[in-house]
Amino acid sequence: MDSADTDWDGVRLHVVTGKGGTGKTTVAAALALALASGGHKVLLVEVEGRQGIAQIFDLPPLPYEERRIAVAPSGGDVYALAIDPEEAMLEYMEMFYGMRRAGRALTKMGVVDFATTVAPGFRDVLVTGKTTEAVRRRGKDGKRVYDAVVLDAPPTGRITRFLNVTQEVAGLAKVGPIKNHSDLVHGVVKSPETAVHFVTLLEEMPVQETLDGIAEVRTAGLATGGIFINMVRESLLPQATLDAAAQGRFDIGDLALGLKSAGLADGADATSLAEGLAEEIVEHARRTELEQQERESLGEAALPRYELPLLTDGVDLAGLYELAESIRTQGAA
Repeated sequence: MDSADTDWDGVRLHVVTGKGGTGKTTVAAALALALASGGHKVLLVEVEGRQGIAQIFDLPPLPYEERRIAVAPSGGDVYALAIDPEEAMLEYMEMFYGMRRAGRALTKMGVVDFATTVAPGFRDVLVTGKTTEAVRRRGKDGKRVYDAVVLDAPPTGRITRFLNVTQEVAGLAKVGPIKNHSDLVHGVVKSPETAVHFVTLLEEMPVQETLDGIAEVRTAGLATGGIFINMVRESLLPQATLDAAAQGRFDIGDLALGLKSAGLADGADATSLAEGLAEEIVEHARRTELEQQERESLGEAALPRYELPLLTDGVDLAGLYELAESIRTQGAA
């Protein structure tokens, strides 16, 4: 990006991963909007074939082509690409061998499926290759076509192998187009222009998978980005009240008196209502305490953290822009 006042100045490929159910695609889409804000051009790439981007932006299924899908706050455009491995292979064959027509014939014969089944990593190379090509691409004026590319990547448990698969495929071909292609992909993925961001919830399993994923990515020599803590619930109670409730020092009598003075209940009804509310408060306090413990665990990774609010009405376009603004104001974009 051109701005020098963001946490990821110089990063042009933002790889977003996370455990299933953490809202990985939603965060990737919001990050793309945030990065495009202010007049930038950003490409949002999907690789898992779920058409998640189309669903989030309330669009028909996306074809295998780059098309504008949203205008970012303060101007700027978000383009999207849903990568189809078969089409990527045809493009690859035309680019390196001039064999697109022959490639279509091979597709009809099932050779493409055969190739990606025998060498499963080759499918990932096609996907990462198309993504990194968008990162490197320049227009006729010599300028980068996209200011940034956001990749909605596979889940955390598969991310290191997905990004490192070019090394495995390169080992099968020591020279020629495949080797050159793998080297180009590897050069982008391992460069300072790439960062792997992690999406998590303040729950034990997603946090542990995030920490494990960060360790694996670092061991593989890939650059870690930030941690996006999604669906954070805002606490509406003072910390002193939460501490008292968590420690079993919450006074139901005081709560009943408060309900009476507010005119919300009277007599036995006030006591009964206070008891029910007290149970909810204690549960909320304990959950808040556990969430704070998970925050402290994430702090061990020593990465920037960004907290995104829980959207009680679900993720619609308005909510997506709200998340993008939260990402931007926290300095991630």
